Amino acid sequence: MIEQAPALIVIIPLLAALLLIPATPLGPRFAYGLLVTALAATLAAALATLNLVMVANEAVHYRMGDWLPPHGIELVIDHLSGVVLVLVSGCALLTAIYSRQSAEQDNPDRLNQYYALFALLVTGLLGMTATGDVFNLYVLLEISALSSYGLLARGRGPAYYATFKYLVVGTIGACFYLLGVGYIYIMTGSLNMADLAEILSRPELQESMSVKIGFTLIIIGVWIKMALFPLHAWMPNAYSKAGTTTACLVAPLMTKVSIYIMIRLMFSVFSVDYVFGVIPWHHLVSWLAVAAIVVGSLTALAQQDLRKMLAYIIVAEVGYMVGGAWLANEAGLTGAIYHILSDALMTLCLFMAVGAIIYRTGKSSAAAMEGLFAKMPITAAVFVLGWFSIIGIPPTCGFFSKWYLISGGIEAGHWAYVAALLFSSLINAVIFFRLIEIAYFGNFATHDGHHAAPARNEAPFTMLLPMVVTAALLIMVGLYTSEIITALVGKAIPPGL
Repeated sequence: MIEQAPALIVIIPLLAALLLIPATPLGPRFAYGLLVTALAATLAAALATLNLVMVANEAVHYRMGDWLPPHGIELVIDHLSGVVLVLVSGCALLTAIYSRQSAEQDNPDRLNQYYALFALLVTGLLGMTATGDVFNLYVLLEISALSSYGLLARGRGPAYYATFKYLVVGTIGACFYLLGVGYIYIMTGSLNMADLAEILSRPELQESMSVKIGFTLIIIGVWIKMALFPLHAWMPNAYSKAGTTTACLVAPLMTKVSIYIMIRLMFSVFSVDYVFGVIPWHHLVSWLAVAAIVVGSLTALAQQDLRKMLAYIIVAEVGYMVGGAWLANEAGLTGAIYHILSDALMTLCLFMAVGAIIYRTGKSSAAAMEGLFAKMPITAAVFVLGWFSIIGIPPTCGFFSKWYLISGGIEAGHWAYVAALLFSSLINAVIFFRLIEIAYFGNFATHDGHHAAPARNEAPFTMLLPMVVTAALLIMVGLYTSEIITALVGKAIPPGL
């Protein structure tokens, strides 16, 4: 059974999405139980697959329908994709558990349809991570995009308009990617990633203008999907207007999987020599990352809406990872890959905490933080720990990923990138202390003018449990950084970097 684990990672959430619609008459409790059970099984399959990779110390290949590659569809899970699969399935499971009250509040009439879209989005994200085919990656990219459009459009206020902007920009990004794949296919006659890597290593294709155009289109398409500055305008409104559960699912995972795809295509389809030698972009992209970090951080500082503030922090974090990947050294890429893991966890932690605040107060502004330590002490503690990781305070994992990124910047002599990382951490600290001041020193006056402590009104248990688990993971992953780098992240660094 364990040999089928790679396929089950994609099949289980897909079957759950298909079953949730006809299961509507069975009620919301059945839908919730089915989703949580399916995602728990998916996480177990992802962990089993990662164990197979670690035991074999090489990539696991799974042929769908037993058709031989490069003509057949193949799933390829190595150390990098194995980590991302566990990350996506784990975050999805925690969000599903968290959704018990918030999803019903946001979707009182069509909860089964909402959960079906939830499972379909997870299917797309997992499929993109596991596939070994560039065209199937596009298909799964669109599956995840279409399901995310449906989820985001069910949000509050002008969510339809924000989602429409996302749909237009996302479609443009998908078109860029598909056109790039078309150029590569014309020149190589293959879509299998391993086969493409071998063909593209031929000297006559290294200098091919068509291959260069294909690479350019593919990378720009992925940049649009990950909201890299200045292609980020669609993201803050879409995330800030989304439903509570939707934001907790989409915000931590969509950009991180896109970063993973960029790294996978750069080094598994093309090569270190091609990306940093034939295509002389890395200096320009590093400066683009610096702009993303500075603009994202400063714009976050100007926000009053908590979720929009976090969305702009994500814009800066995308700059962290893109910059690290394009520094052209081992430390930078190690930091970028490790930051995929740490940023997903700390983003999930903060969006869950903010979601719990919105659930209790009905507000998403900074004013909703007032008296948080008295009213919701566990949520406040989780919020503080998540923000510690965003700032980069040890022993949270955010500190160690920034350490590797800064080390990569110093090694590359890119002092502007190093300064941008430190500047971003300083801005995040300023935002944190501003919010903590509101949360701890807020003024609570009764109607007769006397001060009184607010009544405690903590979030429900099903929201608290995944928040606490996520916060604990921030410390646990940080404490085991050395082991994670040695056993997993280090194995994903391509030779020659």
